[in-house]
Amino acid sequence: MTSASAISITGLNKAFGDTSVLKDISLEIAPGERVVVIGPSGTGKSTLLRCLNFLDRPDAGVIRLGDLTVDAKTVSHADILALRRRTSFVFQNYALFANKTARENIMQALITVKGQSKADAYTRAAAILDETGLTKRADAYPAALSGGQQQRVGIGRAMALDADLMLFDEPTSALDPEWVGEVLDLMRRVAEKRQTMLIVTHEMQFAREIADRILFMSDGQIVEQGPPEQLLENPQDKRTKAFLRRVA
Repeated sequence: MTSASAISITGLNKAFGDTSVLKDISLEIAPGERVVVIGPSGTGKSTLLRCLNFLDRPDAGVIRLGDLTVDAKTVSHADILALRRRTSFVFQNYALFANKTARENIMQALITVKGQSKADAYTRAAAILDETGLTKRADAYPAALSGGQQQRVGIGRAMALDADLMLFDEPTSALDPEWVGEVLDLMRRVAEKRQTMLIVTHEMQFAREIADRILFMSDGQIVEQGPPEQLLENPQDKRTKAFLRRVA
């Protein structure tokens, strides 16, 4: 489903103890826009995504998603549930339930987050398994799936929620090289639907292909942003230049 809600993030801050990880992040994402976040390890990229889903609670900041406004200072449990119904998260370590099959992992998200009946969740899960090429593995448990298949289940679970915003936290970083391609191919198919996506990745060629805009983060801040050609080929900030030289 193509999302129709703009996303606005204003003044997002997060510290762990005395360490400030996100420093006054503000960002607008248009409906259907694919935004890729790159930058050195430990610079707050994953924390940014986790704060947008309240997996990590920000210390300050306002998130607006369509008609929903969530203020970190005054957020309620109901606000967090509403935000999670409109966002979906793909984890780098898959985060599947080991005691549930591929089908059941997708159904569980639909039942607990969307409140669907088991029958409706089963029907939706079947369609997602077909779309991700996993119909024949529907009754397999995670331990019997390859890393690529597990991550495709994780992406399928996120797809099933029809979220306004899909968050991808380095979805290929835990994969053996042989499985990376199938996961990136699935993400390309999701992107073709103009699904709004915020993706943290270290796959530079993939970022160039899929992104409408790339953000470079360093030391908890968005240092520079722009279309892929501009940011990757003609960066302006010295930190962006140094990073791209290292990963080229």
